[in-house]
Amino acid sequence: AFAVERTQQVLYVLNELFVSGKLPAIPVYVDSPLAVNATEIYRLHPDAFNEEVYETLFEKQNPFGFDDLTLIRSVKGSKSLNDIEGTAIIISASGMCEAGRILHHLRNNIEDPKTTVLFVGYCAERTLGRRIRDGAKEVNILGDRFQVNAHIDTIDSFSGHADHSELMDYYRRITGSKTHTWLVHGEAESAEYLDAALKGEGAKVDIGELGKEVSF
Repeated sequence: AFAVERTQQVLYVLNELFVSGKLPAIPVYVDSPLAVNATEIYRLHPDAFNEEVYETLFEKQNPFGFDDLTLIRSVKGSKSLNDIEGTAIIISASGMCEAGRILHHLRNNIEDPKTTVLFVGYCAERTLGRRIRDGAKEVNILGDRFQVNAHIDTIDSFSGHADHSELMDYYRRITGSKTHTWLVHGEAESAEYLDAALKGEGAKVDIGELGKEVSF
């Protein structure tokens, strides 16, 4: 998971599942110094939340300090997770599996069919996370090759980005003159689909290109 915001969202949802009884009590470890520091900031500044969120987060229960949650900063603490017995949840960064402690957890667990690797965020093309998500049978991690025997799953609903239909709805709601639209973010295939959909609405559309300049 991404260290800032996404990790905290996942902790909030896990806490709800534990409190409601939809999940049994499972040890949860946040193994990322940045994620731990960000989580502490969330916990220490309840004044940043509106009244409804404040009541849910801090009067009913504290999702950033619930039972069975361990925040790990040290390398020693991270290595100790290799010896866990039984079921546990490890939330680690980076979300695209390109750097950080997640690489060591993947190295130690990706060949184990009892392991689930769950992605809760976007993985860009050519990243390790994307290769795993796309079903690679073998991956290179820290210079060694590993068979992907773990169960791989994805939850896209945490994404902060608008999807295709939401972008189209946004475009239709824009008032005034819409003379020209440039698509400057996203992967090529997605941009091409959006380009075709916008042109179906009668829009003049260009897909951004590296180094191309536009004058207004």
